[in-house]
Parts: sequence; structure tokens; C-alpha cells
Amino acid sequence: MKKASLIKMAAFLAASFAIQLSGAKAALAETAEANYALYCVQCHGSAGTGKGINAPYLAVAPRNHTSDKDMSSLTDDGIALAIKEGGAAVSKSTQMPAWKSVLTDAEIKDLVAHLRKMCKCSFKKP
Repeated sequence: MKKASLIKMAAFLAASFAIQLSGAKAALAETAEANYALYCVQCHGSAGTGKGINAPYLAVAPRNHTSDKDMSSLTDDGIALAIKEGGAAVSKSTQMPAWKSVLTDAEIKDLVAHLRKMCKCSFKKP
């Protein structure tokens, strides 16, 4: 093979690899927001106020993720447990599903951080 062809092939492969890496980084950067939009908004609403499209049909109102008062009473571990194991695991609504078979532990941790941004709060001991 000619030297020029090898150089062109190497440049093409390097460019392809760089494009794949940049796409993966972009996808990781939006994981929490994308997961919230995909799995949470139906009940909690796109603004996180607990007024999603399914909320009127639930026996228990979904939590308002923008409420400093409500969210600051919850530990990050408690929020993660509710997401992972469902509402019953934290003595809340059984209508909150467990997401452990859908979300990884890392995605759940990122989702907890996203919820903290939504409420602009952190856990406060009573």
C-alpha cells in the first residue's frame, strides 16, 4: 500500500474514533436530565412539581421535587433508595416503581444530584 493511502486511512480512523468519544461524553453529560425526562416526568412533571400527566390518577400525590421543605428532609441515600427500590422501600407510596433494573447505581446517583439541583437544597437534620 502506498504511504499516502496509509496516512489517509490513519487520519480517517483517528477522526472516527474522536467523533465516537465526543458523542459518548455528550451522552454522559445529559444522562440525569434525560433519565428524569424519560422515567420521572409522567408522575412528577417536567418541572418536578408533582403534577405530571399521571398524577391525577394516583392514590398518593407524587413528591414535589422543587420543594426545599420536602426535599431537604430527605437524605441522598434515602432518595437513592426510593429510586432504586421504589416507594415502599422508604415507607412511601407503593405506586412509585423500583428502577433498579433500569438504572445503574451511577445513574441513580446522578439523578439524586439532579433532584438536588431542582430543589436547590441539601439534607438538613431536623
